Amino acid sequence: MSEWRIPFNRPALVGNELLYVRQAVESGHLSGDGAFSRCCSELLESLLGVGRAMLTPSATHALEMSALLLEIEPGDEFIVPSFAFVTTANAFVLRGGRPAFVDVRPDTLNLDENRLRGRITPRTKAIVALHYAGVACEMDAIQEISRETGVPVVEDNAHGLFGTYRGRPLGTFGCLAVQSFHETKNFTCGEGGALLINRPDFVERAEILREKGTDRSRFFRGQVDRYTWVDLGSSYLPSELQAAFLYAQLEVRECVQTRRAALCERYRRQLGDWATRHGVGLPQIPVHCEPPHHLFYLILPTPEARRALSEALAGRGILAPFHYQPLHLSRMGRRLGGRPGECPVTERVSELLVRLPLFNGMTDAEQAEVIEAVRDFEP
Repeated sequence: MSEWRIPFNRPALVGNELLYVRQAVESGHLSGDGAFSRCCSELLESLLGVGRAMLTPSATHALEMSALLLEIEPGDEFIVPSFAFVTTANAFVLRGGRPAFVDVRPDTLNLDENRLRGRITPRTKAIVALHYAGVACEMDAIQEISRETGVPVVEDNAHGLFGTYRGRPLGTFGCLAVQSFHETKNFTCGEGGALLINRPDFVERAEILREKGTDRSRFFRGQVDRYTWVDLGSSYLPSELQAAFLYAQLEVRECVQTRRAALCERYRRQLGDWATRHGVGLPQIPVHCEPPHHLFYLILPTPEARRALSEALAGRGILAPFHYQPLHLSRMGRRLGGRPGECPVTERVSELLVRLPLFNGMTDAEQAEVIEAVRDFEP
């Protein structure tokens, strides 16, 4: 049980989760790639228009598969925003890659496309674009640079499932994209992820990597008479229990998205005047972006104000946490060449941003209490 009366996140049943988990158990197939796994993959492929969607145990595993598919080797470089989750970089570092940290835009907190060209070298093997809070990066500019330089784009779309950029679904721009189904995401199975593949020539090898480096998938399709070890790989399949839980959530995606949109709009509407009076920033959404309403955050005017707000909310039993710390200033980031001052927006925002509670089962009364607590605070 949470110690918080209103936690930052609270997982919820939104559909037939328990029914489908029971059906999975009764089917006698609990390991990966059963019926519910196929249902999830086919649904994502249909809704997003991607060539293949492969469920993974987490978005981290999908990123690790991306690094393998792009054949990242020691000495290769990859571009990554410093304002990102650690595995956005770590998955490539595990293969020997060295991050080129890039700052984020001050409006959307996404990879600053205007700083991208200056970080590309002959050793750059990937551009990792994280859609923060589900608001799209400026993919037109990023894709143009990718085409000119030949450096492929990987979308970290952990926050952005069913978000769009100029009407096109996120996860369909890069040659590869990853999704997260962690319990804090809009759609969850506790831990889980997916690799979206937009290059047909990656599909066969992705199947092998995901099946411990074997051609097991080809064996089950009758393409080989036995399966064996043919490449690198690991165990990148989630269990059928996870897939069953996830499929129930994806089935009611429109209800989930509608509710989250209403919660975010209420935060924006009822905190707007307070934010203006106190110089507090709210999420900025460009007109050509449609987010999936994953996060709602505040950017306080000073680190002291941020700390005081979090403490004031905590005093009322409300958990409002900070978010990413700059990767380039972390212990590991400094070992890999990160330097203070190279990503000033990231360094500033990481000290000022606080996230408000937002989850599928949040009640109107709970949100009203959060809003009242925020409005009572004087920075």
